[in-house]
Amino acid sequence: MHEYSIIAALVDRVRRETEARPGATVRRLHVRIGELSGVEIPLLRTAFETFRERTVCEAADLAIAAVPAEWRCPRCERILPPGALLRCCDRPARLAAGDDIFLDRIELEVPDV
Repeated sequence: MHEYSIIAALVDRVRRETEARPGATVRRLHVRIGELSGVEIPLLRTAFETFRERTVCEAADLAIAAVPAEWRCPRCERILPPGALLRCCDRPARLAAGDDIFLDRIELEVPDV
């Protein structure tokens, strides 16, 4: 299950961000998961629930947005509809979106200074 290693890297990244903001509490993480990223969203949620204990993310929620695959023609830039032949202008289509994993936003509660 590589979902656990993804969550471990995510929590480590969030920890580095919170170290720069003493006393900050992580409230929510926003991530985007591509349809072709190889990540199973239910397993990712389970990994987060398991791994976040005793970390900076212990009180945080995880908001996940699924990103559909998007194929484009490299010549005319036309987006091909789902299920279409992955060719256009006599060329193979190019994957333009849907294979990435992004940490979009970290919501923090920072104490008044």
